[in-house]
Amino acid sequence: MKIFKLVLDFYINSSIHVALSCYALVKMTQHMFHIPYEEPVANFAFFGTVVGYNFVKYDALARSKKNNIRKELKMIILLSIISLVFVAYYFFQLQRITQIIAITFLSVTLLYTLPFFPNRKNARNWAGVKIYIVSLCWVGVTLALPIVNAEIDITADFFLKCIQRFILIFVLILVFEILDLAKDDPHLQTVPQQIGVKKTKILGWILMVVFYFLELFKSNFDQKQLVVNFVLVVLLSLFLLFASHKKSKYYTSFWVEAVPIFWWLMVVFI
Repeated sequence: MKIFKLVLDFYINSSIHVALSCYALVKMTQHMFHIPYEEPVANFAFFGTVVGYNFVKYDALARSKKNNIRKELKMIILLSIISLVFVAYYFFQLQRITQIIAITFLSVTLLYTLPFFPNRKNARNWAGVKIYIVSLCWVGVTLALPIVNAEIDITADFFLKCIQRFILIFVLILVFEILDLAKDDPHLQTVPQQIGVKKTKILGWILMVVFYFLELFKSNFDQKQLVVNFVLVVLLSLFLLFASHKKSKYYTSFWVEAVPIFWWLMVVFI
């Protein structure tokens, strides 16, 4: 059991789990827009997420403890370096315009992590904006990149899916913010800090209703997708309902982050 926990913790802490969620959302985009088998962009998103998230989480820690880095962190650094090699490999398999967009989101990640201006905090600590930056980045990587790389025409359906994807990521982050409420710096001005837990949950439920009914406005309406989305909405609404700062870290870091994976698997197997 102890070994299982160690493996699970490494799987989560090394950002493999969240990277799989990102990969799943790219595959969902490819499914929704009928993009044929195209692994480079999905793999780029996967390995890029590993590198990006580990950089955000561990950069400062690794630099501050150069001579006293625990074994797990060393393994995470090694995994990140290997992932960076794959990021470079798949980057050069992308279309030129896709590469430019990818670099744009890389710049946002750096802005999110590093303070570019003297005596200023990084974007991660800007009051009230973290949830919007992260949501926009996920929309860009999981929706814009595969669409642009496949040279799909930008239509109303694309913007509709952008709104849906933004809502989905936004609500997922709301669950994280509820659990982190007790330990988050008050200056972060997260949604629960601003409006309270109860109103945050209500906001999340309203947004999920909007997410669901937006599907009806697609030009090529798919009844199967409507059923799959209904299961997703119910599942995420339940996660919101039971979200509390008293929950285990696995509630969000494993179960909530698995929602996009489950969403994709429903499409694959149903």
